[in-house]
Amino acid sequence: MHATATLKSQLQKKRAELFEAYLRQPSPRRLLKQWCAVVDETLRQLWSTHDFKQDATLVAVGGYGRGELYPYSDIDLLILLPGQENGFLTQRIESFIGTLWDIGLEVGHSVRTEAECLKEAVQDLTIATNLSEQRFLSGKRRAQQELCQKLPATLDLNAFRAGKIQEQRQRHHKHHDTAFNLEPNLKESPGGLRDLHTISWIAWGAGLNPGWASFTQAGLISAAEARQARTRWGFLQDLRIRLQGLAQRREDRLLFDYQTSLALQLGWQDSAQRRASEGLMQAYYKTAKSVLLMNAILVEQIEARTRPVHLPPVLLQDPFVRQGDLLGTTPGTLLDQKPELLFNAFLLLQQYPDLRGFTPDVLRAVWRGKRHINAAFRSNPVHQQQFLEILRQPARTADVLKRMNYLGVLGRYLPAFGRIVGQMQHDLYHAYTVDEHTLKVIRNLRRFALPRFNHEFPLCSTLMQQFDRPDLLILAALFHDIAKGRGGNHAQLGRSDALYFCRQHHLPRTDTQLVAWLVEQHLNFSAVAQKQDLSDPAVICRFAEQTGNLRRLTALYLLTVADIRGTSPKVWNAWKGKLLEDLYRLTAQVLEGEQITHDEPSTNRQTQALEILKHYGLQEVSEVTLWKTLEDGYFRRHEIRDIAWHARSLQGCTGSSKPRVRARLSPVGEGFQVLIYSPDRTGLFAHLCEYFERSGQAIVAARIHTTLDQHALDTFQVLPHHSSVEHYRTQLKRIENELQEQLDHPGPLPTPRRSRLPRQLRHFPYPARILLGDPERDGQVPLTVVAGDRPGLLYRLACVFLRHDIDLHGARINTLGERVEDVFLISSPRLDNPTERQCLHDDLLHEVSQEQSPMPTESVTSRT
Repeated sequence: MHATATLKSQLQKKRAELFEAYLRQPSPRRLLKQWCAVVDETLRQLWSTHDFKQDATLVAVGGYGRGELYPYSDIDLLILLPGQENGFLTQRIESFIGTLWDIGLEVGHSVRTEAECLKEAVQDLTIATNLSEQRFLSGKRRAQQELCQKLPATLDLNAFRAGKIQEQRQRHHKHHDTAFNLEPNLKESPGGLRDLHTISWIAWGAGLNPGWASFTQAGLISAAEARQARTRWGFLQDLRIRLQGLAQRREDRLLFDYQTSLALQLGWQDSAQRRASEGLMQAYYKTAKSVLLMNAILVEQIEARTRPVHLPPVLLQDPFVRQGDLLGTTPGTLLDQKPELLFNAFLLLQQYPDLRGFTPDVLRAVWRGKRHINAAFRSNPVHQQQFLEILRQPARTADVLKRMNYLGVLGRYLPAFGRIVGQMQHDLYHAYTVDEHTLKVIRNLRRFALPRFNHEFPLCSTLMQQFDRPDLLILAALFHDIAKGRGGNHAQLGRSDALYFCRQHHLPRTDTQLVAWLVEQHLNFSAVAQKQDLSDPAVICRFAEQTGNLRRLTALYLLTVADIRGTSPKVWNAWKGKLLEDLYRLTAQVLEGEQITHDEPSTNRQTQALEILKHYGLQEVSEVTLWKTLEDGYFRRHEIRDIAWHARSLQGCTGSSKPRVRARLSPVGEGFQVLIYSPDRTGLFAHLCEYFERSGQAIVAARIHTTLDQHALDTFQVLPHHSSVEHYRTQLKRIENELQEQLDHPGPLPTPRRSRLPRQLRHFPYPARILLGDPERDGQVPLTVVAGDRPGLLYRLACVFLRHDIDLHGARINTLGERVEDVFLISSPRLDNPTERQCLHDDLLHEVSQEQSPMPTESVTSRT
């Protein structure tokens, strides 16, 4: 035991010494080699002390086998047996592996004979890959050499290469097919180290010696490209080494927690224009793009060498030819020599959708040829029309624009777009860089136009497929965030950029006005839908006046849905979709001449609800007991199907002193809708918020109503925080029973728990804002709370309302990633007093700012 502790201490000391030496004189190759040698020596020493002799062979495989061992990475080992193991050998192996863990080495190991290795390699791509990078450590060297020689002959190498290519596609898809995540994985993300490893594996599967020098000798890349590849690889290795040094564990994710420290280590400094971490990340994204390009070129070239038959090129449009399923030119370097043909190449990819992409020579030529895109190129009317034609093509628009961005062409042609390439967004909302988000918005718009995706967003698909100029929507999407990072209002600045582009490209005046208006207004649709009362005709009429006509409304709705869907996989939910669709339909009615007023008789809506209730045995309005306790405002603010559900659920128990809870699947298609009917009492909303927080349900909307006989009639839309294996009926029954029990036996409200601040908020604190608006026509005061999100925040706010004797009439809970922008309708006689209003404002600001200290807060003065 003492020897084990000593060895563990020695390893820790040696690792620390290597890190210290590395920071003084960074050399990834040297550190990886040195640490690998330390582990080699340790393993050989322990192997010897366990007295294996010639009974087994110790082999390094995987990353450790190729000598690329990071200080906190797993150590992959194969214990190669000459035959079936016996009990005595098994005990020694178990003791050996246990000792490795005891001294602090994280080991992944397998124990197999040669025959078992070959059999498993045929069946499992991961095992085959690990064995392709094997290295002898100790034991019987000849056994390892024989396995190494037999492996390629045993495998179907064509299937091996195809499997690695498919594996890469799946890995890229897992990371949303982008290198531009804000917290990328240095190893697994597109453009990361694994893409470089894949090149080596495919080369091995083609019978080539992996390595940049070997690739140069084989004529796959030039010496200059090999130098560039080594530089990119070294940069990624450097980041991974430093990242593990900071984390003091195996860590491959470039999290916000480490970005600033890494940037400072590497010499970036904060400035007035950008953070040090933004400089680091832009360097990373540039490297990732280069790695993706190198991967595409080399994988394609290696695969071309293995094809038994080389089909002759087929002329498509001189000088462009089809080479198999790739687009080529004659000669292959032509686009570097004649950059005026660059846009022709991308147009042909759209016009021949069966083409998978460019040949390696054309990829190189496009990458080099982009340097010719200058002011003269941009002002050439032919190039301008070609670019507009790319936007107008019915197929592959999003795909081609993404290729243009990765190859650097898009940023060269649109310099304003070039400035947002790799631009970070620290708004707790977006998960991607500005350019990647923009391309995802364009992709979403294109999906609306394709009938095979009609099931995703039926209304959007119908509207997009009927819209006369979808290219204008693509153009607006391209410019909607183009001015981010400059300071000021990015929508206004983006409008100016869009106007300049449209005039430079000679778009008609009406098209120019639509594009510029969409860019300027692209935030307005979601703001109205998610923060204002859509049951108020004044809100709808005002928004209809702002949009002006149905064509503009449709265009803005489509852009808004595509925009929100492109921010992050976590932001969109069905409730947001319903609010946006409701605003579109209501505004369209006004623009088409239909009048909507506050004074619609409640009997009209009762009659419509009764048509639903007739299926449940209620034939006359007079039979519905609940409606006798409700005033007109209830019928105006609730939807017909909810009015019917309330009436059906509470028939026979109206006026009861016993609370009643009912839950159902939400009609919007996601989450649950929960109805609470109870004698009104102080603190009811706080009790409900506390229950939903404790039970893991996120409130996304609440309608609070008090009947004429002083009963609370509250409806909540909730979404589970986590997916559940329970059947939905079981979940609904559990919510009903638990909430019923809490309402039947209410206890004192617990003190709000101190919750852990989300990681993003710790590194990018968001300024909290509180805005108390002017009383509306019914005396209710709109209250807006903008703050970083965290568990239990809504319950904290409910407790503040309770302390200030605030009556709550409605809540719109708008969660944007790690940020909330909630709107409440409140009332209280105390709000007439300016001092009381300020006290409420300060108390709310203090509550939402807790646990974020130190954090700047922006106090918005209440309007009186």
